[in-house]
Amino acid sequence: MGEQELRQDITRLGPWFHNLDLNGVQTAPDHFLGDYPAGKFSRFAHLVPGDLTGRSVLDIGCNAGFYSLEMKRRGAARVVGIDSDDRYLAQARLAADTLGVGGVEFRNLSIYDVGALGERFDLVIFMGVLYHLRHPLLALDLIREHVAGDLMLFQTLTRGPDEVAEAAADYDFSDDQQFQNPAWPRMAFVEHEWAHDWTNWWVPNRAGVEAMLRASGFAVEAGPADEVYLCRTADVPFSQYGPHTVYPARPSQGEAAR
Repeated sequence: MGEQELRQDITRLGPWFHNLDLNGVQTAPDHFLGDYPAGKFSRFAHLVPGDLTGRSVLDIGCNAGFYSLEMKRRGAARVVGIDSDDRYLAQARLAADTLGVGGVEFRNLSIYDVGALGERFDLVIFMGVLYHLRHPLLALDLIREHVAGDLMLFQTLTRGPDEVAEAAADYDFSDDQQFQNPAWPRMAFVEHEWAHDWTNWWVPNRAGVEAMLRASGFAVEAGPADEVYLCRTADVPFSQYGPHTVYPARPSQGEAAR
C-alpha cells in the first residue's frame, strides 16, 4: 500500500484515539495527550514481561490495537483484541496489516460477554475501560471468572488522595467515621458528563481501585505506575458462600426467542 492510499484509509477510519506510527504516517498527530499511548506505555512498560513467548493475551477494549500489537511483538503466541466498536477494530486491522504484524485476532465483543471466548489467557489487558462501564465490578468479576488465567494489566483513571485507608475486617452498623475518611475506598458516580464524555460513569480514588481488584479476586503484584497495576489471580473473597453475580455470556437473539 502506498503512502497516499494509507493516508486516505487513515482519514476514512478516523477519528483515531490511538496515535500509531504506521510506517512513518501518524494516525493522530495532534492528539491532546501527545504521543498516546506510546508515551504513556513507556512509563509502565517495565510492568509487563518483556518475553511473552508461548503465552496468550486478551486485550479488552483494544481500540486501534496498540497494546495487542505490542504484546505480539513481545512474542505472544496468541493475541485476541476485543472491542464493541467496529471502527476501532477496522483501525486495528489496518494497523496490523500495514505493520506486518500477523496472528492477532480482533473481535467485536462486549466486556460483559467475555465468557463466550471459552478460554483463559495468561495475560489479560484491561486498561482505560473500567470508568466507561455502568457495571464496573461485574466486569471485573466476569474477567476473573472466565478469562483471567494468571496476570492482568489494569488501568483506570483516579482522582483524590493517594493514601489508602487500612480497613478493619468489620464495622459496627452505627460507626460512620470511616466513611468520612478521604482515603476510604470510594467511587464517584457521574450522572451527566465528565470531561465532556457521557460514557465516563465512575471516577474512583486509589483506595477504591485496589479494593475492587481484591474483591474480584486479583492481588496487586506491582504498581501503581501511572495509574497502572500488574495483578495476579488470587482467591475470590467470600467464595465459600456461593459465586458472585457472573454469567457465561448473554444468549444470542435466536436463543433468547426460544
